[in-house]
Amino acid sequence: MAVLRHLFVVVSIAILSFIPNACLGADKMNVIDQCWRLNPNWRRSRQQLATCSVGFAGKMTNNVGKDVTLYKVTDPSDDPVNPKQGTLRYGATMVKGKVWITFKRNMNIKLEKPLLISSYTAIDGRGVDVSIEGVGCLVVYKATDVIIHSLKIHHCKSQGPSSVMGPDGKLMPLGQMDGDAIRLVTASKVWIDHNTLYSCQDGLLDVTRGSTFVTVSNNWFRDQDKVMLLGHDDGFLRDKEMKVTVAFNHFGPNCNQRMPRVRHGYAHVANNLYQGWEQYAIGGSMNPSIKSESNHFIAPVESGKKEVTWRNNAQSKPWNFYSVGDHFSNGASFIQTGRRGTAKPNYNKEQTFRVGDAKTVQAMTSSAGALRCSRTLTC
Repeated sequence: MAVLRHLFVVVSIAILSFIPNACLGADKMNVIDQCWRLNPNWRRSRQQLATCSVGFAGKMTNNVGKDVTLYKVTDPSDDPVNPKQGTLRYGATMVKGKVWITFKRNMNIKLEKPLLISSYTAIDGRGVDVSIEGVGCLVVYKATDVIIHSLKIHHCKSQGPSSVMGPDGKLMPLGQMDGDAIRLVTASKVWIDHNTLYSCQDGLLDVTRGSTFVTVSNNWFRDQDKVMLLGHDDGFLRDKEMKVTVAFNHFGPNCNQRMPRVRHGYAHVANNLYQGWEQYAIGGSMNPSIKSESNHFIAPVESGKKEVTWRNNAQSKPWNFYSVGDHFSNGASFIQTGRRGTAKPNYNKEQTFRVGDAKTVQAMTSSAGALRCSRTLTC
């Protein structure tokens, strides 16, 4: 039996080596992708993914177990008030307890109203091409233990107050929705990985109103003015407890600002590729702490500012915002404030990860965004 297992592994590796772009070499992958993409049987063990998250979200092991409902989306339609079985909204709101959502085939889902996601929900788009657009798009509201993986989310529009089906099958009133791709509101332990986000009316990702323990990794953010907002507004003091990891993402082309903008809380920004900006790449207000570590900043050549950073009212109370091991191209520069070394993430054992050298960032982020997994077992 051991000989057969060994033979299977050898044959699988040999097959992978002859499939163009089937998989990056392990030495060029970041620590998250190394955890599951080298497994040729990932389709048969999808929940292995939950053990691969790092950063402040920690491991997503609360999303797995024998009590998980495996739900497959078969219908791309959307009814915000009476979701049909087989639709994404039904799986995200009507199924009780833990649910792992996959998709039967490639599909384009046009949301009629924002989609609220229940706690202990994993939306796993690997293996197919899933595109989501429409009103409001995805909202994680007062929920915990949520995974959003391998989706294309784009052209999300704003909407006035309305009612939609919410978690546990309860109708919920919503206020004004700004038109973000993904919005977190008083949410915790959320992992957003390998999504492609672009061209939304407001922003691509908001982490607001006390949301914390969030990891944003391996995503491709492009074609957007305001990209990522961490912290609700200058007066919302609960966001002082916010902790967000932003790692292995690709920003650009055609991104202007907020990659991210941080209010009050803490952000560890590591091993990201910045393909230009107009106003700034990383900035904030209200004395946040930001550690920029081993990122690659490529300043715009013809237009836009060379300076990476932006601060609002930093003179009134200098805050800790510094660069460690970053790589700067095309004349990019980074103004540091506060005491160097004081903005450490202080991760626990589950959260900590190896940060790569900035010169390897282009390789580590080369497959950022929704993955193009083949119909074979490779990804």
